[in-house]
Amino acid sequence: MPVIFPTIGPWYSTVEAAEIMKLSPGHVSRQCKLGKLECKQVGDNYWLPERVVKRRHYKEFNPDELAHLHRLAQQIAVERRGYKSKLNILGILALDTGDAASMVYASTLQKACEFIGFNLGLVRSAPDKVEARILQANKDPAIHGIFVFYPIFKDAKDQQIKEMIDHAKDIEGLSGYWSKKLYLDERFVDEAKTKKAILPCTSLGILKTLAYVDLLDERAGKTFAGKKIAIFNRSDVVGRPLAYMLKNDGATVYSFDIDGGVMMHKNGKEQPITREEALRQADVVVTGVPSRAFEKIRGEEIKENATCLNFSFVQNFEESAKEKAGIYIPRVGPMTIAMCLKNVVRLYENNKSSYDQASKLEWQRYGEVVKLGKVEKLVA
Repeated sequence: MPVIFPTIGPWYSTVEAAEIMKLSPGHVSRQCKLGKLECKQVGDNYWLPERVVKRRHYKEFNPDELAHLHRLAQQIAVERRGYKSKLNILGILALDTGDAASMVYASTLQKACEFIGFNLGLVRSAPDKVEARILQANKDPAIHGIFVFYPIFKDAKDQQIKEMIDHAKDIEGLSGYWSKKLYLDERFVDEAKTKKAILPCTSLGILKTLAYVDLLDERAGKTFAGKKIAIFNRSDVVGRPLAYMLKNDGATVYSFDIDGGVMMHKNGKEQPITREEALRQADVVVTGVPSRAFEKIRGEEIKENATCLNFSFVQNFEESAKEKAGIYIPRVGPMTIAMCLKNVVRLYENNKSSYDQASKLEWQRYGEVVKLGKVEKLVA
């Protein structure tokens, strides 16, 4: 039940607010901690005023439930195929980066691994030793997947680290090997077409979310046929892979970065396009611009009932755009985790004949082992 602070009125706990706002309690708590929601802190808890909790008039989709369905499907598959407690993932956190988001991500990943039945060895390592840890893990037959929590150096060296991970253990799908497969629309890794390629987990999470909310039939090469989709992010981590994934599945994509926009066609041709033209035509608008200097997308710029999705920690849509949208998706974090674990299963099945199941597993060889309780305490 809401409480009454003197002279202020009804206030709701993060759990109560999350239920009303159709968000997860963790997401509401983080928004409070980051100062993105008006709130009052009492001890370790946050309380939100009624005007904030009940102000949302637009149709907002919470990806938590969809992510749970994917995790549940993976849990069942792992159990049926006899993989439970056999798949080992090494998660590397760099010491002293001061990145709270990485710790939140680590906690979420560890809980998801426990739910599905994977073994996650979460370790902390000095930044200058991360590369050596990766090379060591590449050769370790007891480790089936490697996940590095970025940023580490916050510069081009982070990209170099991505390229060091053996593609057979790259569960994020960010190495050049997987990027080349995606950009050439090569969906298998063998000539017999029995082993499917993997895709970058955040981009794949966005694609699966968009297909779900728009009730699309997920057919290879045709899922987004006829759709016009604007993406404001052209990073090699999310925006560019997403643009190619959508284009490969039939969409006309308008891809934007700081230098402007291009229209991408299935046949590979590109031509310039303005923000105004793209937003006026787009059935779907995806944003991931991590800068407050970005000109937020306004209601008058988009089509009536367009689907709008924001994956940046910075809000890229004005309230007017959210209200005009047919559906608004504020984040994709839970789906990123779900797709990452989907990649774990696929990579293991593609390469399981090369693993020695009797290999000894020693997480401590890779750094200071972090337990779930410690992670929760760090992000509380």
